[in-house]
Amino acid sequence: MQAPTADIGLLLEGTYPYIRGGVSSWVHQIITGLPEFTFALVFLGGQKSDYGEMQYELPPNVKHLEVHYLMDSWQESKPVKRAGNREAFADVSIMQEQFKRDAASVPRDLLARVFENLGKEGGITHADFLHSEASWEVITDKYLKFCTGPSFVDYFWTVRTMHAPLFTLAKIADHMPSVRAIHSVSTGYAGLLGSILQSRRNYPYVLTEHGIYTKERKIDLAQAGWIKDPQEELSVTLHADSGYIREMWIRFYEVIGTLAYQAANPIVSLYEGNRERQVQDGAQRERTRVVPNGISLERFESVLTARPATLPKVLGLIGRVVPIKDIKTFIRAMRSICNEMPDAEGWIVGPEDEDPQYVQECRELVASLGLEDRVKFLGFQNIADIIPQLGLMVLTSISEALPLVILEAYASGLPCLATDVGSCRELIEGQNEEDRGLGPAGAVVPIADPDATADAALRLLRDDQLWHQAQSAGLERVRRYYTQSKMFDSYREIYRQTLEQSWPA
Repeated sequence: MQAPTADIGLLLEGTYPYIRGGVSSWVHQIITGLPEFTFALVFLGGQKSDYGEMQYELPPNVKHLEVHYLMDSWQESKPVKRAGNREAFADVSIMQEQFKRDAASVPRDLLARVFENLGKEGGITHADFLHSEASWEVITDKYLKFCTGPSFVDYFWTVRTMHAPLFTLAKIADHMPSVRAIHSVSTGYAGLLGSILQSRRNYPYVLTEHGIYTKERKIDLAQAGWIKDPQEELSVTLHADSGYIREMWIRFYEVIGTLAYQAANPIVSLYEGNRERQVQDGAQRERTRVVPNGISLERFESVLTARPATLPKVLGLIGRVVPIKDIKTFIRAMRSICNEMPDAEGWIVGPEDEDPQYVQECRELVASLGLEDRVKFLGFQNIADIIPQLGLMVLTSISEALPLVILEAYASGLPCLATDVGSCRELIEGQNEEDRGLGPAGAVVPIADPDATADAALRLLRDDQLWHQAQSAGLERVRRYYTQSKMFDSYREIYRQTLEQSWPA
C-alpha cells in the first residue's frame, strides 16, 4: 500500500492559498500552529482567471498542493450517441427523492453506489451525463413532474451547469494522493469532495464551517443577476418568493451540505448559534462541537503599545470589498458621521479584486455623497500598521461567523462596532453571564442601517470614558476566551482522535 503523502488532506474552496481573508488566515494559522501534522492541500476555484498568484508562502509541513478549477468541467467532447446506465441514473433519482422527504440522510449503500458510479465507465461518466439517452430521460421526466415555471431550455441548462462540476470532483477523488484523514473548511463543493472521498476511500472526515455555506449561498443567490426569474422584479430578500431556477440552486446547495453533514465527524462550528443552525440543517447533534477562533496575543503587544494617547477620529472597515460585507452601509454611515464630526475619516481596508463591479459602485457612492476627502480605499494592508491609527473598528456585514478582525482589534486595544450577525453580539456583549460581566466592548447595530451605525459610532467616539470601558472589556474578553493556544489545543486533539479512529461500519 502506498504510504500517505500527508496526515491531513485540507479541502479548500475559493480560499487559501490564493485569496486573503479571515478563512485563509485561519487555515494558515492552523497549518503553522500545528507543525507536528503534515498537510496536503486541494484548492477548488471557479475559473482560473478569478485568481492570481498565491497570497501565502506555504509552510514546510505542507507536502502537496493541487489546484482545480470547476468551470473546466464545461469542456466538452463531440457528442456521441450513448445509451447510458439506467440503473445508475435511477440511483441518483432515488437519492434526490430521498432529500425531498423529511429524512436528513441517504442510506449508506445507496450513497456508496452513487459516489462509486460517478465519473466511472459503466456508471455515469461526464459524457453519459451530457449526451446519453438515460440522462435525457431523467431530465425530461423531472421537468414534466416538478417544474413550475421556466422553459425546458432554461431548466435543461441549469441542470447541466449545476452538475457538471461533480465529475471534476470525482476525478480529483480518483487521483488525489493518499492521506490519513481529510478536513474540509466548508460544505459546498469542498464538502461534497469530502463526502466522495469518505465514501470511496473510507477516510475519517473532519468538517469545519466558519460561516454556514448554505446560508451564504442563499444570500448570493437572492441577489444573483445571472438567474432570470419569470417576474420582472424580484424583491432581493431571503424571504422573497423566488423563481423555480433560483430555488433549484438553493436546494442543490442544501443537498450537498446535508451530504457533508452525513459523512463528517466531527462537525465543527465557531460559536453556538452556528452549531444550532448545523443541527437544524441536518447535522447529528452528537457529532457537532464548537471551537472558537483564537489569536496570538503576543503578536499584537507591539500594536497595543503603539496606540496613541489621543483617540483618532478614524473609523476602519477591514475586509474584502464585496457585497456580503455591505461596504455601502459603511459609506452611507460616514456621510452622517462627517455631518456631525467633520474631521472624521472612514478607511476601507481590504482586497478589491474579487468583485470589481461592486468596488466601482462603492467608489461612485463615495463620490455622489461628497466624501472623496473623508472615505479612503486603502486596499490590502498589514493590519498591524493600520489598527493603531483607528479609533473604531466597524463591520457592517450582512453575514459573518466569528470574525478574526474583531479579536485582532480587541488585542490591539480597539473597540468594535458590528452588525447583529453571526457571533458578533456575543463577541461584543459576552457569551455567558461571566463574560457579559466584563461589559460591552463596543456596540451592536441592525443590518443595513446607516443611521444606527452612525449614531453608535458617534456615541463611542465622543465619550472618552465609554470608549476606554469598551477597550478594557475587549482586551479582557480576548485574553480569557479567544487565545490561539486554546484553538490549537482543540484542533490538536481533534486531529489526534481523527487519525486514531477507523470509520464506523
